[in-house]
Amino acid sequence: MKEKYIRIGTSLYKVVPRPLISGDYIEEKILWSYETLRQDFGKNNLPEIQKYDSFCIIPDHVNYQQVHGTYLNQYEPINHVPCSGEFPYICSFLEHIFGEQIELGLDYLQILYTQPTQMLPILLLVSNERNTGKTTFLRFLKTIFGKNATFNTNEDFRSQFNADWAHRLLVLVDELLLNKMEDTEKIKNLSTAGDYKIEAKGKDRREIEFFAKFILCSNNERNPIIIPKEEVRFWVRKINPVENDNINLRYQMGKEIPYFLHFLLNRELSTQNESRMWFNPSMLETPALQKIKKYNSNKIEIEMAAYCSDVMEQLEKDRILCCPADFLDIARNAGLKTDITQVRSILKDSWGFRTENNSDYTFYNIGTDGELFSMKRKGRYFEINRGDIDKILL
Repeated sequence: MKEKYIRIGTSLYKVVPRPLISGDYIEEKILWSYETLRQDFGKNNLPEIQKYDSFCIIPDHVNYQQVHGTYLNQYEPINHVPCSGEFPYICSFLEHIFGEQIELGLDYLQILYTQPTQMLPILLLVSNERNTGKTTFLRFLKTIFGKNATFNTNEDFRSQFNADWAHRLLVLVDELLLNKMEDTEKIKNLSTAGDYKIEAKGKDRREIEFFAKFILCSNNERNPIIIPKEEVRFWVRKINPVENDNINLRYQMGKEIPYFLHFLLNRELSTQNESRMWFNPSMLETPALQKIKKYNSNKIEIEMAAYCSDVMEQLEKDRILCCPADFLDIARNAGLKTDITQVRSILKDSWGFRTENNSDYTFYNIGTDGELFSMKRKGRYFEINRGDIDKILL
């Protein structure tokens, strides 16, 4: 095969087919040097080098273009040509994953394929049982979208370096466990971000158009990630175990992908665009989503509300003053993991309270015997009324 070289700006790359375990190949661009090129070919016999000003990232699966003007598209074409045919294995598998929401699931995949820049909800598959097909679903999507899909770990979201995944279509996480509010906030914000700053080691940050979708899996049904009760960007499905395990399923579905893509190209969507993430949030309400919301919100909220109720009852008052940091101590003393962002979100977003001026106030600590200890503090406090707390505790 003829060797291929390209120049992007002032950097030289060699385009090579990297072999995969499956026996297939995937195209890869390796940073090269002109000195090596001269050693290989001689300075008077250099191969043809295609030249581009820079990279661009323009996702398209139906009318893909590798070159846009003087820019080389960094988004990769998918290696499947749609054609008419049956796909019984894919059909059966997707019915297992999406159950009664199969039409929504097909809409999700159709939009992903035909409208890759459209924002979509964060899809989270959960089950504490084994052999459910969650990982198979992720690998199925990876097989369809190739290098445009990437597997991330929990630590990847916390790293400042994101160049290896920020320009992909799909970010897939197999064993999700992000139990800090800042982790949830980052994924939530990214799911609806139009632009994002990409950063690699040793390179300056630069802004790119961001279109990645997040598909997450977890064995933790109760607390894989913190989802506040008012949040509408998550679609959570509980996946049941597979009744009859098929060890050849991935291979069989892989053969059917061209037929499935043809189906998606010609299928009529069952939903209309009703939100920035396409689906009406009410369509995505599931018992699995409610379970996570209840687990995440109730424990901390109830602990905070119970504290307020106890203090007001002992003081025989209808209101008390507290700062978010006060509740942070209360939650931690109760053995609950939280942070100042989550506490502030509960006070402002869930309870609807607003801060007063930054001034002196009295905080009451409850001792192990139930006795109150007053402490003078200063801060931007919230005024909390008994009526509001009684509603929360009902």
